[in-house]
Amino acid sequence: MSLIVGFIILLGCQFLGELIVRGFGIPVPGPVMGMVILLIALLINGRVPDGLRKTGQGLLNYLTLLFVPAGVGMMVHFQLIQADFWTIIVTLFVSTAVTLAVTAKVMMWMNQRVGGTEKAK
Repeated sequence: MSLIVGFIILLGCQFLGELIVRGFGIPVPGPVMGMVILLIALLINGRVPDGLRKTGQGLLNYLTLLFVPAGVGMMVHFQLIQADFWTIIVTLFVSTAVTLAVTAKVMMWMNQRVGGTEKAK
């Protein structure tokens, strides 16, 4: 029974996220908004309910299966990928570099805001 409750919580948060995104025209995917709603609910609750924990662990056990459709899509659309190969490669490298730079800046900012850590001797 607890797994059903966990799935209801996850799907309910996703549904609320979809409603909010579509209702207010927010340019964010509904499931992402649902995760924000779930995070806020968990912070307010102060703990993760057992049903949600079991459901999450169960989904994580089979996470690799979610990559199968992406792999099949790459095989099916190989000609399209081949036609835009260099564009895809450059985009991947630039987006990775920007992500690393932004993450480093945020970490430095947070480190200064929190008061810094002790320097290694």
